[in-house]
Amino acid sequence: MTDLKTLMPLVAVTADVREYAGYQWHAAPESYVKAVVTGAGGIPVIVPSLGDAIDIEALLDRVDGVLITGSRSNVHPTLYGETADPRTEPYDPARDATSLPLIRAALRKGVPLLAICRGQQELNVALGGTLICEVQDLPGRHDHRSPASEVADERFAIRHPVHIVPDGCFARILERDEIEVNSLHRQAIGELAEGLLVEAVAADGTIEAVSVRDAPGFAVGVQWHPEYWVTTDAPSGRLFRAFGDAMRARAASRGLLAAAE
Repeated sequence: MTDLKTLMPLVAVTADVREYAGYQWHAAPESYVKAVVTGAGGIPVIVPSLGDAIDIEALLDRVDGVLITGSRSNVHPTLYGETADPRTEPYDPARDATSLPLIRAALRKGVPLLAICRGQQELNVALGGTLICEVQDLPGRHDHRSPASEVADERFAIRHPVHIVPDGCFARILERDEIEVNSLHRQAIGELAEGLLVEAVAADGTIEAVSVRDAPGFAVGVQWHPEYWVTTDAPSGRLFRAFGDAMRARAASRGLLAAAE
């Protein structure tokens, strides 16, 4: 007999578009799809970045959650009122055209949403906010880029603290007022979208986590990379378990639990 704890939610995972060996590939890094399985107890489904060719409403009727992944590409500046600059490349306009509508629709329908790194930036832009293109260039800001290394564990090393805002959803999920996180980003939230609440900040004021104000379901973003250490870092594991629990609750509310039985 299937119960809420063992129900495996179906998770839509965003894809980057890459050129390789003469083909265009729509792909997501392994760390994200593995974290869906090991951290959230779900089944990942990579959604190609085909823009309007994807029926997002139909997709969201079939999945229990949405994971907006990080990426080495940046959100195109024209989407938040700025001019494109070669220094802020690479861009991925096909992803932008897919992930931003997917975010808005998921929030409207109450589908649980977890947005990571570029994903948090997309979440802010999707709701009308702006981005800082090169946060490390601002006076008083730290360098949030990853260390120069060919070793993934070194690039994703946990290396700086973030303060958790009291009484917010992250405070409830993590049960801490400060955690240590990794950092691999150049862009960061500039003007916060009206629909978002700050949940965590770095010592230099960089917004490290947000939640969606008055969201009908679980809807959060983080600037760090919990997916990489989900099986060994307690806060990362807590965040993905909360995401998984929200997805299973939604699946049960839609009658999928009864169907599984």
